[in-house]
Amino acid sequence: MRSRALAAAVLAAVLMLGAMPARAVLPDEVMADPAKEARARELSKELRCMVCQNQSIDDSEAPLARDLRLLVRERISAGDSDGQVIDFLVARYGEFVLLQPRLNEHTLLLWLTPPLALLLGGFALWRLGRRKANPAAGGGDSAAGLTSDEQARLERLLAAESAPDKPL
Repeated sequence: MRSRALAAAVLAAVLMLGAMPARAVLPDEVMADPAKEARARELSKELRCMVCQNQSIDDSEAPLARDLRLLVRERISAGDSDGQVIDFLVARYGEFVLLQPRLNEHTLLLWLTPPLALLLGGFALWRLGRRKANPAAGGGDSAAGLTSDEQARLERLLAAESAPDKPL
């Protein structure tokens, strides 16, 4: 029994290690100045690989991601600030290059949709809870809202249905 638990723990550890992102930065890309390299790595984590789309250029092994990493390092070597590097890449590739898009008039719907969906879902759950707590208000009972004539007819039909069958 213990060997199964140990095997399961080893398998889980291997799977977790395999799930960690692999850094795709090659040794020839690394800058000599550690401070500039750290800036380049942080910026690379914020930029989307245009090929992989769900990975940063820091994690991607695609040739275009390598080109973007080199471009980031060139801009940093040229003396650009982090904001200038990001602005340069956005001007060249569009807002899509950012893993977290900026809040502006073009991305307003993107940023507002999740909170609005949560609010609407919460409102729907609240209404459903109220309807279940008060069945007469929500029409949960099939007999609710019947006129007195309809109620009397329903009672006659139910009584006739439950009466024993008469022999032929």
